[in-house]
Amino acid sequence: MLRNCLVIAVEGTHASGKTTLTHALAAYYRERGVHVTAVPEPARNSPFIEEIVVHGKGSFDLETEVDLFAAQLSSQLRTARGHTMVIADKTIANVLAYAWLVLPGGPDGPHGPVLQAIETFCRAWSYVYDAVFYCCDRFDQQQVGDPYRSQVLDMQPAADRVVRSTCASVGQRVYDIPPNMSTSQRVDWIAEQLTALGLDPTTR
Repeated sequence: MLRNCLVIAVEGTHASGKTTLTHALAAYYRERGVHVTAVPEPARNSPFIEEIVVHGKGSFDLETEVDLFAAQLSSQLRTARGHTMVIADKTIANVLAYAWLVLPGGPDGPHGPVLQAIETFCRAWSYVYDAVFYCCDRFDQQQVGDPYRSQVLDMQPAADRVVRSTCASVGQRVYDIPPNMSTSQRVDWIAEQLTALGLDPTTR
């Protein structure tokens, strides 16, 4: 929780329906009188990512990943200031997970100390998320006109494993959304879980 703002996150690998679900959840609770908004993934607005993906200059590097991490954290903090509930498109641990995947060397590589420091922060910060729901489905990634997703087409199975393991390593509990649900079914299921957890925002 951030300043008495309920913080819910939707996790999962890319092309698992996170963004669609965050907006559907926000609409669901907005219709019920909750002052809520979805926090978008900042990667698509990153000048670092635009340079790499759109203009084909350079590759994923430490500066890119640190900027994405900071942007993900900042966007959630700033949005929480003006709402009673925010629904985040992934946690900051997700950004760390992809950094482990795209940067060379892993924990023993040249960027290991920085990523380990970020992991320590994620562990200390995990309490902020009141509930994290994991999208288990993997949808078709071949979306015409989406250059961002095309950069990580071959990473989906690995990303799924690393995102899960990273969430576990920082103590981030996740609730798996049952597979093969429609978006509306996912929304109803999450609403039921929040009620069961004592986190129903309509009663706050």
